[in-house]
Amino acid sequence: MSGRLNGKVAVITGATSGIGEATARRFVAEGARVIIAGRSEERGQALARELREQAFFLRADVMHEAQVAALIDAAVARYGQLDCLFNNAGAAAPGELDSITEEQFDHGMRLLVGSVMFGIKHAARVMQSRGGAIINNSSVAAHRLGQGGTLYSAAKAAVSHITRIAGAKLGPNGIRVNAISPGAIATPIFWGGSAKAQTLSAEDNARKLAKLEVNLARATPLPRSGTADDIAHAAVFLASDEGSFINAHDLVVDGGRIAQFFERQQPGT
Repeated sequence: MSGRLNGKVAVITGATSGIGEATARRFVAEGARVIIAGRSEERGQALARELREQAFFLRADVMHEAQVAALIDAAVARYGQLDCLFNNAGAAAPGELDSITEEQFDHGMRLLVGSVMFGIKHAARVMQSRGGAIINNSSVAAHRLGQGGTLYSAAKAAVSHITRIAGAKLGPNGIRVNAISPGAIATPIFWGGSAKAQTLSAEDNARKLAKLEVNLARATPLPRSGTADDIAHAAVFLASDEGSFINAHDLVVDGGRIAQFFERQQPGT
């Protein structure tokens, strides 16, 4: 079956749950070979087995440059090329102006900004000869107040601007750098992220997700919450030849939430 990513090789960080997992599945369905990167050996290996010969898991903590570089080199060693990097790994980053600690700042910036900077650095190193697509996971919190905490919002604003800088600098080498800014997407980040989700039963996670979807649906002009698949579809577009003239752009995928603070009335109110 022909797919939009046939013949392409991708590295996806934070790919063992949520948006990363959905994107790995979508990329494979579209014909790509994927390096699944994450910290959960159990979940990563299970996903790789499910996706069979089209996917391979590597454990990596993207807060460390050496492990980011090793991911990129592993993709080239295994498949002979790298066509796409999705800098997706991230988590909530607590820290407000009146109470932020040095530890919170260092951790949040290394996770949300450092991982993107080093991902771009090392992907560009191996993409110089044939071009490629780099996608960074930003957030509507980068664009509008009230969508996230202070440190998280500042870090995501940095990701969006790094995307513009890198797209301008790397474009002459045929390397496109874009971002996706999700909003109102129902994922476990709202109740502690993938690490917390892994401590709960499938029933508890499903119950939390269902409740979250109802709440988020009331906060967007479109009458539903976003899903991880919505972001995966956007990533496929940006990684494919269909997005070949899109560069240094931040694609907002939020059902229109960014345009207006929105609260849908409950039926009967």
